[in-house]
Parts: sequence; C-alpha cells; structure tokens
Amino acid sequence: MLRTHTCGELTIENKCTKVTLCGWIQRSRDLGGMTFIDLRDRYGITQLAFNMEVNAQLCEKARQLGREYVIKVTGSVIERSNKNLKMSTGEIEILVDEIEVLNESKTPPFTIEDNTDGGEELRMKYRYLDLRRNILKKNLELRHKMSIETRKYLNSLDFIDIETPVLIKSTPEGARDFVVPSRINAGEFYALPQSPQTFKQLLMIAGYDRYYQIVRCFRDEDLRADRQPEFTQIDCEMAFVTQEDILTTFEGLAKYLFKNVKGLEIHDFPRISYSDAMKYYGSDKPDIRFDMKFVELNNIVKGKNFKVFDDAELVVGICAKGCGEYSRKQLDELTEFVKRPQVGATGLVYLRYNNDGTLKSSVDKFYDEDLLKKWAEAFDAKPGDLILILAGAAEKTQIALSCLRLEMGNRLGLRSPNKYAPLWVVDFPLLEWDEETKRFYAKHHPFTSPKPEDIPLLDTNPSEVRANAYDMVINGVEIGGGSIRIHDKMLQKKMLNTLGFSDEEAQIQFGFLMNAFEYGAPPHGGVAFGFDRWCAVFGGSDSIRDYIAFPKNNAARDIMIDSPAKISSLQLDELNIIVKDIVNKK
Repeated sequence: MLRTHTCGELTIENKCTKVTLCGWIQRSRDLGGMTFIDLRDRYGITQLAFNMEVNAQLCEKARQLGREYVIKVTGSVIERSNKNLKMSTGEIEILVDEIEVLNESKTPPFTIEDNTDGGEELRMKYRYLDLRRNILKKNLELRHKMSIETRKYLNSLDFIDIETPVLIKSTPEGARDFVVPSRINAGEFYALPQSPQTFKQLLMIAGYDRYYQIVRCFRDEDLRADRQPEFTQIDCEMAFVTQEDILTTFEGLAKYLFKNVKGLEIHDFPRISYSDAMKYYGSDKPDIRFDMKFVELNNIVKGKNFKVFDDAELVVGICAKGCGEYSRKQLDELTEFVKRPQVGATGLVYLRYNNDGTLKSSVDKFYDEDLLKKWAEAFDAKPGDLILILAGAAEKTQIALSCLRLEMGNRLGLRSPNKYAPLWVVDFPLLEWDEETKRFYAKHHPFTSPKPEDIPLLDTNPSEVRANAYDMVINGVEIGGGSIRIHDKMLQKKMLNTLGFSDEEAQIQFGFLMNAFEYGAPPHGGVAFGFDRWCAVFGGSDSIRDYIAFPKNNAARDIMIDSPAKISSLQLDELNIIVKDIVNKK
C-alpha cells in the first residue's frame, strides 16, 4: 500500500508515530512561517503542517499545490495547538517530512464542499467530483449499510438470493419498457425488466419458497424527484403464506432497518384501507406524522344557495390547529396555492374560529353563525383554529386537499424528516377504468390476486373488486408494495380476459406462466421495495438522485457520459434497424 493510514483514523493516541498518507487537497492556508493543507480521502480529513523554519524548500513546494491535487506525504503525528474537536482527527496534525505529487488537478468547476457553489446540472456533468463531497459520501455509505442489513435480515429468515434475467420479453401492462434489439434474431427485441415479477413467481413454482434479490430494474417513464429510468428494488417472494405472513415479515424488515441503520425503535405500524386513506387523507400514501384528517361536509353545507357547494360532488375540509390568526395575505397565498395547475382546485373557502369565540368565513353571505358553528363542530375545532374547505368532483377535490394538507404540514413544521411514521395501506382496488381506452387496467399488475370473497364480482362489477394487495408507506412516500399472487391458471385467464386480452393474446404474452401453474403452483405472494426511495427517506431527502452514484437528469440523460447517444450506421445495419431521417437529422 502507498499509505500506512487513512485520513480519518489518526488520533492523539498516534502521537509521535511516523505515517504516510495519500489523498486530495481540500484546501491550503499560507500563514507566513507555516503552511497548512487539509488532506482528504474517503475516510476523513487530516491537517498537514509545513514549517518554513524547519524545511523552507518543502514548505515552498507545498505552497505551489492546488486544490484537488493528489499527493502522498510522510511525516510525524503531532498534537495540534488549535484543536478542532468537531473532527475525528482534530487533535492532531502531520508535520510533513516528504511530499510527492501523484497527480495534478485542474481547478474544479465548483467547490468540493458540503455547501457547494455548483448547480445540479453542473455537478451531474462532473459527478466524479461531486461524489468527493462529504454529503454524497455519507449518502452512499447509508445505502451500503442498508444493503448489508437487508441481506442480514433476509438471510436470517432462510431467504435465498437468486439472480433473474435482465434480457426478457416485453409485456403490454405497466410502464413503457426499454427495448433491446436482437442482432441474432432479426426484427425481434428483448425488454429490460420493470421488475422480476414473473420469474420470482416461477421460482415459487420451482420450490424456492423464500427468494430475494437486490435488483436493478428499468422503466421508460416521465421522471421526477423519486423516479429514475433505472432503479433498484429489494425484490422478495414467499410461498405457502397469507397476506398477514407477508406483512408481518416485512414489517419486521422495516423495524430491523430502523433499529440497525437509524438507531430507532419503531413500534407502531398501523394499517389503513385504501378507501379510508382516500377518505381521510386524499392519498393512497398518506403522511401520518400529523393528524389534520379530512372531514366531509356534504350533509351540512348543501342546500343553502351557495352554488359552489350545491353543485359539488364532494365538499371536504381540514382543520389547521392554531392558524385562526392567519392574515388575509396568508389566506390569499393559500388560495393561490390550491389554484396551481399541479394542485387543480378552483378556489378555497375558509372559516376562522376567532380566539373570542366568534366565527368568520369567506361565505358569510350564505351561512349564518349557527350554521358555521355546525361546521366547527364537525371538525371539533376550537377557538384559534382555521378550517380550509375545497369542493368539486370527488377524486380531484381529494387530491387537491391532500396537497393543501401537506402544504399546511410544511408551514406548521409538522413534517420533520427526523420523525418517522410508517404504515401499511391495504385493500386496493384490483382494477382501474381508463375512460380514453374504454378498458380496465391492473392497479398493481395482472398477477395480483383478488380478495377471495370478491372473485364473483369479476363477472358482474369488476370496478368493485378489491386486490389482495398492500403498500408500505413511510412519511408520505410509497416505499414499496406487493400482493398475494394468482396461482390458478383459470383465475389468471379470467383476470387477463377482464383486462381485455383474448385467450390467444393471453397465451402469447403469459402462456409460459399459466402453463407453469399446471405443474403444482403453491399459494404465494411477495413485495418489492424501492431501495433508492428507502435510502432517501432514511437520509431525510425528497430526491433519490443523491443516493445513486451516477443518476440521470430530468430528461433521462446521463450528461456526464452524454447518454443516450447515436450509434453508428454499421451497428444499426447489424441490428436490422432503419432509422427515419427525422431522427438522424435531429
């Protein structure tokens, strides 16, 4: 090894030891008779000292070195006169005897500091420099630790880690596939897996009753802070289990990770049905770190000649405790917030419960104080509270009020990233109706089993069928989800028919799985967790990018390596692909 120690391990106990360190120059300070350099590696920072009186030539050489130069130094560990107890190495420094420049460096395009001056696009272009920053190093260390602890937990329960194929068959359900042309089989394509779903079910049929994989998956979909075209799942499946078995097992995983990664004991892990999640929070991934549940007002407010309420399918609101003193300016800000296109409401009605016990609303013209008291009673409001109400089409209004609820949670400081509130959402609808295509789509995927008692509804009222499915949510983020799977060929066939597949189309797309069901398929189910999302939640971040070493930007591009990129005409010819002129010109 070129070094005897790292830059993060030397302490006062190493005083008088001769050491050799290697690393990057974080910064240097010329103080006349002394020059100091902060030397950084993955493990930390150690201060180097150069004394002009002891070795003027060496000190002068040190002064010529720039930021991010890679150097090797040898010297003695001495006690610092001005200690920095915030650093693990802050009690010592190295009095340098020898210095060797291993490589020079251009001046970086941004400062390699926690609070850098580089914008996101610039830092992604030079991601290898960005990764030198301490904050990203900690994120990747967190990711590494979560991976190790996940494997420990699953291994302890006799799960077996099995790799599944990356080049698979494209399927029409779910998000868009990334496709890979086959050179050997002209005109045919592989798809990159959106998940190993069918393969893990086949492993259950094969008798591997507890499977897991920390696996790369791919989806060609629009991006946002918690999505990437390639991402990582903790993918798991179990045979001979019920939904309760799976929830217990993976609730155990969550509690284990909270304890062993975050040092937290999490005891409460409530369960809420999808219908109640929408009714009380307007979201299938509710943030329950704070209360502020929805209260429906249809029976109280209709029939008073206020057209907005009378014509609405749903009138619903929240009570913001202690916000009764909000100014008109603050209320106008909230009104503008709900009118944003991404929120989608047309307006906001409010009711102030003043500290003197009087009630003041934005619709006093239509509702007298006695009626307003009924509003306040419905919310169990107290003097000093503020009631905020939206009205309109049911689903749209629920979604808009959910956004407003989260906004109020932010304004009131109720969404601390250091507080964790996990839960399970269960009993999702099995199917979603798409008005544009006039057909049903699977809410999760086509292999999700209906609730046994709802199977007859597939023939009479498919929209009312509940799925034997579940999602884990932490702090309003869907960490993962799964279901009990269909393991009967005829039920799988019926499910595909409901989704609009003919028997022939079902056989072409999924015949390999349905045929396997004829060879002793056990009852089975599983779950897949978004590993990147889980890391981001544990790290207190809304974005998964800083927990992935080399992420893509919002345009699904890797601007560091300039990908995706065109390929040569020779490669295209080998793949039997003809590219339209419009693409080539672009």
